[in-house]
Amino acid sequence: MISDDRIILGLLGALLAFVFATRDRPGWQRFYVFVPIILVCYLVPSLFVTTGLIDTSESQLWPVAKDYFLPAALFLMTLSIDIKGILGLGNKAIIMFLTATVGIILGGPLALWIVAQFEPSVIGSGDTAAWRGLATLAGSWIGGGANQTAMLEVYGYPLEGFAALLAVDIIVAEIWMIFLLYGAGATERVDRWLGADSSSIARLRDSMADYSERIERVAKANDYVLLFGATMAVVGASHLLGGWIGGWFASMQGEDATLASEFFWVVVISTTAGLAASFTRARELEGVGASKFGVLFIFLLVAIIGTRMDVTKIMDAPAFMAIGAIWMLFHIVLLLVVAKIIKAPFFFVAVGSKANVGGAASAPVVAAAFHPALAPVGVLLAVLGYALGTYGAILCAQMMAAVS
Repeated sequence: MISDDRIILGLLGALLAFVFATRDRPGWQRFYVFVPIILVCYLVPSLFVTTGLIDTSESQLWPVAKDYFLPAALFLMTLSIDIKGILGLGNKAIIMFLTATVGIILGGPLALWIVAQFEPSVIGSGDTAAWRGLATLAGSWIGGGANQTAMLEVYGYPLEGFAALLAVDIIVAEIWMIFLLYGAGATERVDRWLGADSSSIARLRDSMADYSERIERVAKANDYVLLFGATMAVVGASHLLGGWIGGWFASMQGEDATLASEFFWVVVISTTAGLAASFTRARELEGVGASKFGVLFIFLLVAIIGTRMDVTKIMDAPAFMAIGAIWMLFHIVLLLVVAKIIKAPFFFVAVGSKANVGGAASAPVVAAAFHPALAPVGVLLAVLGYALGTYGAILCAQMMAAVS
């Protein structure tokens, strides 16, 4: 049994390298269609623990991931937001994206309330209260892995139950993605049903075709040092200010209050810092790969969380699967109703939804299913999801707590 953190981290690094080296190979591509990459990076480390290959009972990898990787990922993923570019997509794109976000925020408490009418025990109490665990689902479905991890830590849901929520996250989201990809192949029929004029998509496709080329440049050592220095400065400032603000709320509301949590404020401050920096020249650091480093930190987080989960618990919570299904159904119905009212093209429905539910991993894939040149639209909206994920998930969690 391996218990040395240095060796465990090396093993996790090797796993990530293998996954990303094989993701574009024909045979493995088919495998990852049915077993998403994010699921592999969660479950394989969990199997390492379950089978006794590694022992993380004394590991210090999680404190490092939580205190350094997570705020760094939140900052880097929100730093690259191009607000002007997002607004340039047009009102219907923004409306459908925000509708998707609202569908997740409102759908959570509604689904929890409905299932609780038939299965009151699902509510739980204390650290195992359902709303605490479902907050991680809200973080994932509005933002992504970093937001999900933030909610897991902020609300202190036990990792023994997180495996079941992870299964809900992956299964429900992937089923919806299958329908979206099918709809992309029949977009003309769907647009006719919605009464939408899709000519704006053609114009959008042309305007976005050179997005990546416009912002990318050859990075120099100075660029990477600047990027690393700014990121670590934000991480340090987040902990400094988070400690002060959390301590102030603790004196006012008690140590157990959500606002008294230092980590709560670390998450909020690092996200806000990235969003604020996106309005400055700092956003140009995206040209040297700011969000790519953010993705690296997210997958390191995912792999380390995997070493703290028990995969045998995945099927222990059928009530959570029912909540997830109702939650997603509300999200879908709200999207289609609003799209019908404003006559939004199905492209905006699909990408707006996956920019929330799938994040940067899925939104570009769905956008590219309509046309490869439209993939950057998915990236733009998904990055906006990272910015809203923290705030939206906190709001959703508080609403679910009220329902409970």
